[in-house]
Amino acid sequence: MTPTLILAIAGGVLIAAGVYLLLERSLMRILAGVMLAGNGVNLLFLVSAGPAGDAALVGADPETIADPLPQAMVLTAIVITLATSAFLLAMSYRSFQLEGHDEVADDVEDAIVRRRAEADLSSEAYVDISDSDSESGGRDDSESGGRFERETGSRAEDEEAR
Repeated sequence: MTPTLILAIAGGVLIAAGVYLLLERSLMRILAGVMLAGNGVNLLFLVSAGPAGDAALVGADPETIADPLPQAMVLTAIVITLATSAFLLAMSYRSFQLEGHDEVADDVEDAIVRRRAEADLSSEAYVDISDSDSESGGRDDSESGGRFERETGSRAEDEEAR
């Protein structure tokens, strides 16, 4: 295997490990995931830029000069990753001060979506609200902003059985 292929595989492994850590609930693991994924992307970007060459100085042979654009973009990406890491580190520290741990809590909207999915209310999410309240049953569905349809027949019996 050539050194370029080994570096490309190493970049892919860094990105895969970073994505795995990004899916965790601890902010410190998310921070490590951002750093690993950023380093993996930087490594792949430099590998894809081509072979190494001389420094881009005035008077150098144009045939042997390396392209400076990928290097400048990687330097920019390093600065962005540093800023993101500092922000996540500060957020993790503040979370630890306030709550005693750095785990990300469940979002309120996620809980509402989970509750609606368990109750199977997604089929009633769209109801034409141009009708009057008496025609649509008049019961407000505050979670979806719509209206429930009047429950009749087997659907009402299913609700009563629960």
